[in-house]
Amino acid sequence: MTTRRDFLAGAGALAGAVFTSCDLMTPHAHAQPAGAARRREVVINGRRVKTVDIHAHCAFPEAMKMMGREVRPQSLIMAADRIRAMDEQGIDVEALSINPYWYKADRDVAAALIKLQNEKLAELVAAQPDRFVAFATMALQHPDLAVEQIEYGIKKLGLRGVSVGGSVEGTELANPKFHPVWAKCEELGCLVFIHPVGTHELAPRLQGNGGLENTIGNPLETTLALSHLIYEGTLDRFPGLKICAAHGGGYLPSYADRSDAVCITFPDRCAAVPLKKKPTEYLRQLYYDTIVFTPRALRHLADQVGPGQIMMGTDYPFPWTHTSVDHILSTPGLSDAERAGMLGDTAARLLGITA
Repeated sequence: MTTRRDFLAGAGALAGAVFTSCDLMTPHAHAQPAGAARRREVVINGRRVKTVDIHAHCAFPEAMKMMGREVRPQSLIMAADRIRAMDEQGIDVEALSINPYWYKADRDVAAALIKLQNEKLAELVAAQPDRFVAFATMALQHPDLAVEQIEYGIKKLGLRGVSVGGSVEGTELANPKFHPVWAKCEELGCLVFIHPVGTHELAPRLQGNGGLENTIGNPLETTLALSHLIYEGTLDRFPGLKICAAHGGGYLPSYADRSDAVCITFPDRCAAVPLKKKPTEYLRQLYYDTIVFTPRALRHLADQVGPGQIMMGTDYPFPWTHTSVDHILSTPGLSDAERAGMLGDTAARLLGITA
């Protein structure tokens, strides 16, 4: 069994990072072949494309311990294994994020945890600057503190964006208390990566076979988060806000026209906050990852939101797919430029990744 001492010794070169699944706790098996993998290079119409994975997870046990949480030994995946997997899959750069587990923390704990965590992210990136960039974390439950953390993470530590949950202990991201946070993100021009933390209010109905708390609950929370940001006027208030939604935006892009229809059929239900555009038009100013599993689903997402709004995601190390590059390459109806955009050009532009 891997011990904490073994982990720290093996991962010390990359600042004590461990690559974990979305929930930070559940173990997942990832067999890796012995020896170094040959690095796959992705070429489209004669041009080498720098591929960027917008959706990948890591964690720092030292920070998690501040919330009384531990990473199970079975779920540890060393940085060397991750780079080997990236080479095999054809992924040049990975944008690392940490799913929020600290939204219950009081101000002092949250301040110390986020400072440690963001500095560790910066150290990890500095150890492998050609392979990793990272999203800063913030204590969104304390909005004024979060604004300071964004400033420090982006301006002082050189992190490339911020990551947030789909809600904050049941409070929607569109709540006016978070307006100062979105104003700061808009001012800095940094990408906001939204990843669900689960629809806990529905826990009794998500029990049983099928892992419904994840299968349904996670995309449902993203759907709710984006819908509130649209209908409550947050995207009108902050038109320059750059948001990327995990898991293809949840269910919203797949049934988006109903969002328009409700304002036509029941106009009184959309009257409290008059919008500047149709709800579906806001979808084309958001960004999405490619975790929608089939070429047909990716083609539909591109039709609905525009191919230029989509970026490759793996959700590593959660084993949804090991073929994210081929997922894009095999989707019909995309131009070379659109494929290159999804594979890395769009993410590189938004995250400031140079050739």
